[in-house]
Amino acid sequence: MDFSAIFPFAPEIGYLGLVLVNFFGSLIPFIPLPGFIFLASMSVGDQFDLHVLAILSALAATAAKQIIFYVSYQGRRIISEKTRKRMRPFERLVKRYGAGAAFFAAATPIPDDLIYVPLGLAKYNPKRFFIATLAGKLVLSYSIVFISHHLGMSLVQPYLEDIADVTTVYVGIIVFGIMMTVVVVLLLRLNWEKILGRFVPWTLDENNEK
Repeated sequence: MDFSAIFPFAPEIGYLGLVLVNFFGSLIPFIPLPGFIFLASMSVGDQFDLHVLAILSALAATAAKQIIFYVSYQGRRIISEKTRKRMRPFERLVKRYGAGAAFFAAATPIPDDLIYVPLGLAKYNPKRFFIATLAGKLVLSYSIVFISHHLGMSLVQPYLEDIADVTTVYVGIIVFGIMMTVVVVLLLRLNWEKILGRFVPWTLDENNEK
């Protein structure tokens, strides 16, 4: 299967399609793959401006992550006090590295919501979160754009050669999203007081809330 078969409509819907795919792909927790693939496929060749692709992709993803952050920011009213008590040590740990953690999560292909949700719960500074996330998304987007443009699909094509039906790719993306959602549910259920108390006991100190 050719890589372009995954998003055969990319050239037709252009920049608007890129924004929509990246926004909604980033808004749905833990399913960033469609945005990555879409951006990579549009970066091959000279049909689109590489800088516009990277910047639009970064802005769309950041806007979506900002929504997730603010929903988590208000999550104290949604999550039970029992769950909040278990999560507080992890919130303190992530909040201490705030901007650095947000930047790292945004600049790498890891499921960044694992960092953003606790930052929101910990009420991390929204402006710092936005700047760090946008900077990270720009780094990631430019990396995808330039690697895809200069190397083409040579890096991923071998993995697609034996795939005959594009539906398999879509199903894989959905399964990955479900798996990551389960991970977050488990994260919320873990007793972080016991886990982090052994290795970073300062996270148990309520004076580290700020």
